[in-house]
Amino acid sequence: MVRIGIILGSTRPKRNGEAVAQWVLTHAAHRDDAHFELLDLREHDLPHLDEPVPPSAGRYQHEHTRRWAATIDGFDGFVVVTPEYNHGAPGVLKNAFDHLYAEWNNKAVGFVSYGSAGGVRAVEQLRQVAGELQLADVRQQVALSLRTDFEHYSTFAPAEHHLRALSTMLDQVIAWSTALAPLRAPADGAG
Repeated sequence: MVRIGIILGSTRPKRNGEAVAQWVLTHAAHRDDAHFELLDLREHDLPHLDEPVPPSAGRYQHEHTRRWAATIDGFDGFVVVTPEYNHGAPGVLKNAFDHLYAEWNNKAVGFVSYGSAGGVRAVEQLRQVAGELQLADVRQQVALSLRTDFEHYSTFAPAEHHLRALSTMLDQVIAWSTALAPLRAPADGAG
């Protein structure tokens, strides 16, 4: 069965992303076409990129990078839950992407974002990063407004229409993750 990691891309105290990621996981768990697991960046202690060799070489020297690589390698696709900070993605999330290369390749990614403008500017930046990492980003996005989908900017109360967008995005991530599986398989004769 396809494995999809839901990456919680904020580590701030009192972050809104935890409720958003749990909402995604709760609705995704009702599906029978994939297995979903939450990947909270708080639980992956990644310092600012500290590998002496570029990640594209695949020669990770630090144990924290090897652990992160093993985690990401085990998934077929991802849903990234991201806030928008200062018109961009959080540094901790970009850093998590930057630590690896091959482990991201030929997998699908969808985005659930939130912010004053729905987090769309953060996702636009992340789509560029995804392209360089050979992640296939799906079209459908869930964009949540701090003004209308959070009471007092902090209590998550999404509008009902977001469930349709979430369902469509999950359909696309699963379909693309499945379609890209042959590209992730080792070549014939390879170890």
